[in-house]
Amino acid sequence: MKKLIVVFILLLSMIMNAQNQRFIYEYKYVLDSTAKDKPETEIMLLDVVPKGSKFYSKDSFETDSLMAAAMEKQLQAESSEIDFSKIKNKGKVYYSVEKMYPDYSVNFFNNLAADEYMVQDSRRQEWKILLDKEKIGIFTTQKAICDFAGRKWTAWFTIDLPIQDGPYKFYGLPGLIVKLEDATKTHSFELKGSKKLPVGYEWQSTKEKERFNQLVTLSEVKYKKTFKDYLEDPMKSERQMMAQGIVLKEIDESGKLTDRKDIKNDREKKMKNDLKKQNNILELDLLQ
Repeated sequence: MKKLIVVFILLLSMIMNAQNQRFIYEYKYVLDSTAKDKPETEIMLLDVVPKGSKFYSKDSFETDSLMAAAMEKQLQAESSEIDFSKIKNKGKVYYSVEKMYPDYSVNFFNNLAADEYMVQDSRRQEWKILLDKEKIGIFTTQKAICDFAGRKWTAWFTIDLPIQDGPYKFYGLPGLIVKLEDATKTHSFELKGSKKLPVGYEWQSTKEKERFNQLVTLSEVKYKKTFKDYLEDPMKSERQMMAQGIVLKEIDESGKLTDRKDIKNDREKKMKNDLKKQNNILELDLLQ
């Protein structure tokens, strides 16, 4: 009986230690399939607290905080002119993913031009756990595979951290996902460290942040159609904002402050060309 109590206490301690943690992942990815020799890298954070987890880019979060402060200043001044010219965007990954425990309901937040969406994703990964084991850093991990979002994925999870979560929308294994990679090796996440969060820390949902346009809530199916429409006409939401009298300014390549409406045509052409190159996005099925 005493042994059972000791085991229970140890298990409880491990679970509690896994809560209120920030797990730091390195995300390596290739968006253009013709440039596999030029991968991008972004530091992503997975904040785990009792209510659930939030996965987001470290650099984009810091930039977003600066933009929110600038937006608040403009609102207090009752100005329709928004000046983000002094803010340098360091991050390249703009989405965030929130999972609510215990059912692991997934909300995916992403910007498509000036519009922001919350996508309620009900898809679940159907994992096949294999016998293969591998040492990754300090963790002994076990292999699992699944098909998700148009890709074949291999995950390595550890029962040393008994939390059924991981990077992006992935969850459902007996322990934290330490490494995740798709079959083409063009998208991968690897755990690089962790940090204990302060007692009582709660991450703020992206739903609650200040924004000019209303947050649009969609199902995964409707988001797929919206995404395809965005690829066809990426400037639609900006034209609507300009029609409402909202002035957006940015710095051009020469360092000159410009009004976006003055460079609308060049910008639209560039956006379409850039989007065409992004033929290897993480969720390939969005392009199908």
